[in-house]
Amino acid sequence: MSKTLQAIRGMNDLLPDNIATWQFIEASFRILMKQYAYDEIRMPIVEKTELFKRSIGEVTDIVEKEMYTFDDRNGDSLTLRPEGTACCVRACLQNGLLYNQQQRLWYMGPMFRHERPQKGRYRQFHQLGVETFGMSGPDIDVELISMIARFWKVIGIEKNVRLEINSLGTNESRIAYKKILVEYLNQYKDQLDEDSLRRLDTNPLRVLDSKNPDLKEIITGAPKLLEHLDADSELYFKNLCAQLDALSIEYVVNTSLVRGLDYYSQTVFEWVTDSLGAQGTVCAGGRYDGLIEQLGGKATTAIGFAMGIERLVSMVEQSEKVIKANSPDISVIISGENTQQYAFPLIESIRDVNSEISILVNCDGGSFKSQMKRADKSNAGYALIIGEEEVAEECVCLKNLRTNEPQQKIQKNTLIEFIKTNFQN
Repeated sequence: MSKTLQAIRGMNDLLPDNIATWQFIEASFRILMKQYAYDEIRMPIVEKTELFKRSIGEVTDIVEKEMYTFDDRNGDSLTLRPEGTACCVRACLQNGLLYNQQQRLWYMGPMFRHERPQKGRYRQFHQLGVETFGMSGPDIDVELISMIARFWKVIGIEKNVRLEINSLGTNESRIAYKKILVEYLNQYKDQLDEDSLRRLDTNPLRVLDSKNPDLKEIITGAPKLLEHLDADSELYFKNLCAQLDALSIEYVVNTSLVRGLDYYSQTVFEWVTDSLGAQGTVCAGGRYDGLIEQLGGKATTAIGFAMGIERLVSMVEQSEKVIKANSPDISVIISGENTQQYAFPLIESIRDVNSEISILVNCDGGSFKSQMKRADKSNAGYALIIGEEEVAEECVCLKNLRTNEPQQKIQKNTLIEFIKTNFQN
């Protein structure tokens, strides 16, 4: 007997019983993007591997260990996208959306990383992301952060997240700071783990991002980048904090926050939580003014963020937010001989006048009793009953399945008006 096929570990099915929270989060994000006048963009799932090596950096965990990379039949190296920013930049460059223009873009979809699956971290995961281009001041940074703060309130998790911010300064100030940091870390070289030793030679700032508890004391005592910023970066960060204060958005300055990718500069931020165990980052982003030029375009300022939908789903499910399960408004019970020819045109006419109404037809029939049981099990609000008697009298019967209201008879020629009045869009 052949073995039952299974999904790939860390790539999960989203089943109908669990989809309502996903749809709520996605729909809420769409509305939010409309409120802030952001445009949707959709990029391919597969990109050339070179895109991620040039943007993320070859000496990163993502590129070295986590990407799903393969050669296609033409011998080209392709990769399932591990993140969305590089893909969005490539799409904008290729389609001429950046030079002398401002763009506010958003996207959603699956990303792929070959990691050890655990709660909140999967090999196929889904992100909501925003990327903005052509705006150089801290006001756009503040807009993104305030947008996220509003989103937390909409989905009901604002009490369970906190904002951490930092500044990475300009490339020049980071180069100067790296020398100071390396000099400090070299004093503890014999205590650094393998990853930190490797990063010490390639990107020492990443040592500050280490999650190894044995290095906590060393990292805490390291020189702070914030204390070595150039004057313009220092003023930029002060303006950012002042605007957040004016909006009453609470934040913590985390001097160890450097983000995991090579293309960040100036503002970086994370929204973190204590309710998801080890996977505490819910949303992360920052400014990446050098990336467009790094990928072959003209120098363009940019900032964006991404948030993992799986983690948001877990948090919403833990919150007090009540998400209405997907269930039909009306379950139609058709019983008796030659009733379908009468019933189906009526059902379609209801859909014509109310495109948002959800109607479940009990196809395959069965007894009236069994159909009523199915209607009740579906959690429909109403049962629309059409039998031989209703056909003869040119009417339908409507029964409220959630109250003890008496069943009501509605004539065929007044049904549409009844639907317009009682089932609002």
